[in-house]
Amino acid sequence: MATRPRPPFRADHVGSLRRPESLMKARERLLGAHDLDANFGSHHNAELSKLEDEAIRDVVKLQEAAGLTSITDGEFRRRIWWSEFLLSLENVAGNYRGTETFRNDKGHTVPSPRVDVTGKIRWKQSVNVGAFRFLKSVTQRTPKVTMPAPQTLYFYSKREWVDKVVYPDLEAMWSDVADAYVVELQALADAGCTYVQMDEVVTCCLCDDKQRAKLKGRGDDPQRLLDLQIRTMNSVVARRPKGMTIVMHTCRGNYQGHWAAEGGYDPIAERVFNEIKVDALFLEYDTPRAGDFTPLRYFGKDKVLVLGLISTKTPQLEDPDALKRRIDQAAKYVDLDRLCLSPQCGFSSNYLGNPVTIDDQKRKLELVVKTAESVWGTA
Repeated sequence: MATRPRPPFRADHVGSLRRPESLMKARERLLGAHDLDANFGSHHNAELSKLEDEAIRDVVKLQEAAGLTSITDGEFRRRIWWSEFLLSLENVAGNYRGTETFRNDKGHTVPSPRVDVTGKIRWKQSVNVGAFRFLKSVTQRTPKVTMPAPQTLYFYSKREWVDKVVYPDLEAMWSDVADAYVVELQALADAGCTYVQMDEVVTCCLCDDKQRAKLKGRGDDPQRLLDLQIRTMNSVVARRPKGMTIVMHTCRGNYQGHWAAEGGYDPIAERVFNEIKVDALFLEYDTPRAGDFTPLRYFGKDKVLVLGLISTKTPQLEDPDALKRRIDQAAKYVDLDRLCLSPQCGFSSNYLGNPVTIDDQKRKLELVVKTAESVWGTA
């Protein structure tokens, strides 16, 4: 197989990485443990920013040593994977306690934050450009920016938390969100960014009958929501800067080893796998909660599929031969040349991270690279 000249790469990853303990404690000391809407980022704190710089240099070296081509800053400057960007938008506010919950395999639950829309949504400033410029300065490989997909905003909100005077109809809200993303992507492109990953859990929640029932119970029509989500993503992608690769990662939730949904891709596959015009989809496939590969028969021939076969929720290292067998199974539906490999999600969707160590993380990233080299002859 030929080396992929542009992202996604044969061995890729979702982006967030385990913070060192010292950085986690520094964030709590300087910003507080519940800083969801407290200045929405460490760029307001010079001491924490300096500590993040040091930790990012180290985590870049870890990724490079593992053999990865795409390099992120581990999302070390964020409290939660989505918080800094969404809360940087005008009239978007965070609330530490929402009404939704994430759960783990023992039945333990943790509360999910929420988002309030208090007025017309507008882009104010980029919280990604400064972080990207620093990342670009410390690696010679391909720097990747991860950010929440636009549909994430309403996932953490609902009709009652969106200003009804400003947005009597939600279609206008979705349009404003798309416009804000377009400005952000142009700012990133102007700084030299060519690889952006949009993260979300929204479409996978539409695979879960319980989640669909919750949406209906709060007055949302799952089908109309999917229409708005696809239209919004495509509005952003259609206006992206020339030469920028945009991919979308979707999973069933990843909050300190907890998840939000379960169920195979069948209910959304035909539409999501075809209609969303991103260059590639990163799909979670690490547990039976994601179902089997049969929905991949709908996967669009204009896209690359990155198989998320390696779990970030557990330290147990996957068997390389089992991974190769699963790649072969997926290749029955999507040509092997359009497949890549990654973990199923990031290792640290919030600053506290998943129940894995930095060494566990390193071994898993190395496994991604070695498996890719074994299957495709290159990472």
